[in-house]
Amino acid sequence: MAIDYYATLGVDRGASDSDIKKAYRRLAQQWHPDVNQEPDAAVRFKEINEAYQVLSDPERRQRYDLFGTVGSEGGTGFGGFADIFDAFFGAAAAGAGRRGRPAAGSDLRYDLRITFEEAILGTVKEIEFPVLARCDTCGGNGAKPGTQPITCPQCNGRGEVRGVRQTMLGQMINVTTCPRCKGDGKIVETPCDTCHGEGRVERRRTLQVTIPPGIDEGHQIRLANEGEAGPRSGPAGSLYVAVHVAPHPTLKREGTELIYEASVGIAQAALGTTILVPTVEGEESVEVKAGTQPGTEIRLRGKGVPYLRRAGQRGDLHVLVDIEVPQRLSREQRAALEAYADASDEIVSEQAGLFDRVIGKKPAPKRSKARRGAAGEPAGSAGGGATTAATPGGASGSADVEDGTAA
Repeated sequence: MAIDYYATLGVDRGASDSDIKKAYRRLAQQWHPDVNQEPDAAVRFKEINEAYQVLSDPERRQRYDLFGTVGSEGGTGFGGFADIFDAFFGAAAAGAGRRGRPAAGSDLRYDLRITFEEAILGTVKEIEFPVLARCDTCGGNGAKPGTQPITCPQCNGRGEVRGVRQTMLGQMINVTTCPRCKGDGKIVETPCDTCHGEGRVERRRTLQVTIPPGIDEGHQIRLANEGEAGPRSGPAGSLYVAVHVAPHPTLKREGTELIYEASVGIAQAALGTTILVPTVEGEESVEVKAGTQPGTEIRLRGKGVPYLRRAGQRGDLHVLVDIEVPQRLSREQRAALEAYADASDEIVSEQAGLFDRVIGKKPAPKRSKARRGAAGEPAGSAGGGATTAATPGGASGSADVEDGTAA
């Protein structure tokens, strides 16, 4: 059975790092073998240290929260010295035989799909799935009511058989699973009519699954002992709920941060406006200040994704402002923009007429009106007189002027 490290330290699952450290220091002082003379003080102190080693490390704590384990529970993955000694030299040398035990049930996986808002705010989902559950008729031992499984006569209940062979190094003991009881140590002579000696039957199970706020795509929730029941009273496996989050139409998620791209018009960016920004709690009014430039970021603090292991803390919502330039203008809109360009002394293109667009003629750049000098005359004129030039026939007249150059 998995160890509840949070219960060992006496803290809840949302405890902060400082709360875990305080709980560890208090319990370590209380249960240190040099201070506490109770018989189980050393064992209790070891459990407290093991719980703190897992919960104080962010990566190991995340794996424990998602999977209920950190890879190997309570040690390095190797058995005790007696188990190692027994594997090489047999149970007699180790001092005791290992009794057979029923095999554990298989773990199950359930793919759960939730909405974007449910992943951010958390929810409770009811799931239903098929599972091999313990037989109610025989209680899971596989024997017909009124009878009991008997000890396997081939392995004497150990679940394994041993063979001795001579080698150049001496006697070597080979240990294999008992072929008669399959490692259970017991056999069923009169099987149950319901489960046919298996100790489990298939049925549908309904569970309530709590989805914590801030869960993300691909995260798994481990429900211990909710998997398949083991054959003939074997321990049940675990159920892993794999979470899949539907995308939001306008919001994007990056860890604990949310991103929204807002489009505003030229006039709105220049003069300022108020826009509605979607959040997981609903729309919120956001002020766009006058003179806002493209790519400006407006941060809404505390409107992002909650932290999985920091109760009450959330990320931010980032509003990225994009200024939308119209591709088609009405006459009134174009006239207004030309007036703005004229007032700002900006060069813009003249609108081509229908005939010019047919022949493919490009409109010439249009400059703003020339500023007048102090005498009230247009800049660049010589005394206000028209420029004249002699024609080849001797007559004088006005010359054609284009872009300030005589033709």
